[in-house]
Amino acid sequence: MVPEQVLLSLAIAGAIGLLIGLERGWEEREAGEGKRVAGLRTFGLIGLFGGVCGLLSERTGSLLLPGVALAGLTAVLIVSHRQAYRVTGDLGITTLCAALLTFVLGLGAAQGFRVEAAATAVVVALLLGSKPTLHRWVRAMGSRELRAALKLLVLSVVILPVLPDKGYGPWKALNPYEIWWMVVLIATISFVGYVAVRVVGPRRGIVVTGLLGGLVSSTALTLHLSRRARQGADPPAHLAGGILLACGTMFPRVLIVAGILHWPLVGALWPSLLLMGALTYGGGLAWTLAVSRAGESGPAEGARLRNPLELAPALFFGAVLAVVLLAGAGLEETFGGAGLLSLAAVSGLTDVDAITLTLARMSEPAGEEAAVGLPLAALGIVLASATNGLTKTVLSLSVGGWAVGWRVALPLLSSAGLGLLLAILLA
Repeated sequence: MVPEQVLLSLAIAGAIGLLIGLERGWEEREAGEGKRVAGLRTFGLIGLFGGVCGLLSERTGSLLLPGVALAGLTAVLIVSHRQAYRVTGDLGITTLCAALLTFVLGLGAAQGFRVEAAATAVVVALLLGSKPTLHRWVRAMGSRELRAALKLLVLSVVILPVLPDKGYGPWKALNPYEIWWMVVLIATISFVGYVAVRVVGPRRGIVVTGLLGGLVSSTALTLHLSRRARQGADPPAHLAGGILLACGTMFPRVLIVAGILHWPLVGALWPSLLLMGALTYGGGLAWTLAVSRAGESGPAEGARLRNPLELAPALFFGAVLAVVLLAGAGLEETFGGAGLLSLAAVSGLTDVDAITLTLARMSEPAGEEAAVGLPLAALGIVLASATNGLTKTVLSLSVGGWAVGWRVALPLLSSAGLGLLLAILLA
């Protein structure tokens, strides 16, 4: 290794130690000098120590030196941790583990894994600095949510890899591996929103609850806030704002799902969905700001959202997805694009996810060409989103009454009409 490369490796190893040491030093900044197991300088030296051991190991071709060095460092850190425990009574070993990882990353940087070691160091520093947030997330999750997540993880990690990855049934439309993978995708996105709502809580107001709750189920949130309108405890404009913010979140969610399955589809979708999202979000923010200026209070009760990682809803969605996939293949084979658009309009009345997944999958080339072109797939998804907006308009009017319903109807109907018109022009 040339001298320039040696110096670069040592510089990266030292920088890794300083980065992690900076976070650890800030975390333990209240501790007096000499009362910490390791601080900024110590972590920097540990990173350099790993780098030097890596260079010597590469020069000699022996792994004995890094092994002995790591064992010695571990012994020193354990003794230091024991002494610190006698003074502070803190049993945590986070700093000890971070120090050992710093040595290993410095070692890796010196042995040619510079980018990987540096990237890992950034992730480690971010993870170490996220302690309050991570602990708040853990406290927000109950035992029921944890058990449900673990069950689905078992099914996903253990069962998914062994599912057959080939088509079955008419038109070979049913692929067990793909169906379950898409179920896991939707459940994961929904669960992120579900946990976020639990972490934030209703005290943060309807704006945050609407934005995050829309990731879980904008229909459920629409129904919940419409029912509260019947109770008369909350300002109708505030409830309408929450409903519209939840409905607006559906559009970026659709883009995320489509992008994960077939990225080129996003290029055909984003103009229409951006317009629809802007109109819906704009209406929600307008009503929310109007209430804030009037000094009225918002809803005091949080939405009761169902855990999306419960096994029963996941299996039910898988069954619905299988039906939509089969119907999509059959209608496309029989009636062409008109059949698919009809299915999109009907499916969107209850759910956008299933038809989005179906059209994204059908627009992905399988062999020489895709079963459905990108413009037609985008038009179908926009059509489903528009009819879903009509469903929420009807829910708001019928359950929430006129005071909430008309405030929701104006943005949603405008969004559906203009978004669908733009999609037709672009198709």
